[in-house]
Amino acid sequence: MRRRLADLHAMWRIRALEEKVRELRIGAEAAVVGSVHLSIGQEAGPVGACAELGPDDALFATYRGHGWALARGVPAEAIIAECAGRATGINGGRGGSAYFTAPEYGFYGENSIVGAGLPIAVGAALAGRFDGTGRVAVTVCGDGALNQGASHEALNMAAAFRLPVVFVCENNEWSELTPIEEMVGEPELWRRAAGYGMAGERVDGNDPAAVRAAVRDAAARARAGEGPTLLELMTQRLVGHYIGDAEQYRRPGELDRAREREPIARLGRELAEAGADPAAIEDARTRAEEEIERAAAAALAAPPADPETAKDHVYA
Repeated sequence: MRRRLADLHAMWRIRALEEKVRELRIGAEAAVVGSVHLSIGQEAGPVGACAELGPDDALFATYRGHGWALARGVPAEAIIAECAGRATGINGGRGGSAYFTAPEYGFYGENSIVGAGLPIAVGAALAGRFDGTGRVAVTVCGDGALNQGASHEALNMAAAFRLPVVFVCENNEWSELTPIEEMVGEPELWRRAAGYGMAGERVDGNDPAAVRAAVRDAAARARAGEGPTLLELMTQRLVGHYIGDAEQYRRPGELDRAREREPIARLGRELAEAGADPAAIEDARTRAEEEIERAAAAALAAPPADPETAKDHVYA
């Protein structure tokens, strides 16, 4: 019961963070600018997966990566400050929503190129074979990203060299604005693993415990020299592909059904049915929201990034 309440709180932290970023992007203050992709509805994946990562392991997220960063330990204030272009952001306000990175937390950044995190993670896993860390590299992608040529090359190389990579595909049923089943011949994407000669599994991506168990097994195989794993996490996003998406492609009743299955509502119901104290369930939410409100206030009180530093840390 305690672990499940902790999972609920961790997911509420991500939900509250994403809702605050959305508020700051579209609200009157408009402190956040630029393209923003939210993970509302997909909180179970990062909460479950990051629980199984050690300090030397490397995580590579997509541009929908705020929740993964938070679950990996990046402070909420630093994430919000980065999104808002503040000097106290995790990258000094240079990266913004879609590009920030925090290697000191084992979070090696987001990427706005679809599927680009896969080959980078393969490189990190290969480097770990020689630098003594023995790291496992975890890379996150969407369902549409598995159709990219670079993704195929990364999966093939990882399998051929038996590299310690966990490929996490967040299948939220939409490849940007197109249903995934209209883009592939076999909609069960995890089955591709057999063609590469690696382990594969479809996982309930709305259950943090199921994700945690699957990542634990995959990481154990990787550390034992048994090569990579492809995990397909089945989930749904409750918001548009990006802020400003009109979502005219949604099917009638789709969001209502998704809200019934989404991880926070589902785990809350399960805890209540198991006899958890209603005050404890509510506390998981209120503590998360209060933390994010404090983080946002501190982030917005910080000075904007200095334009004179725009070329710092840029190499050509």
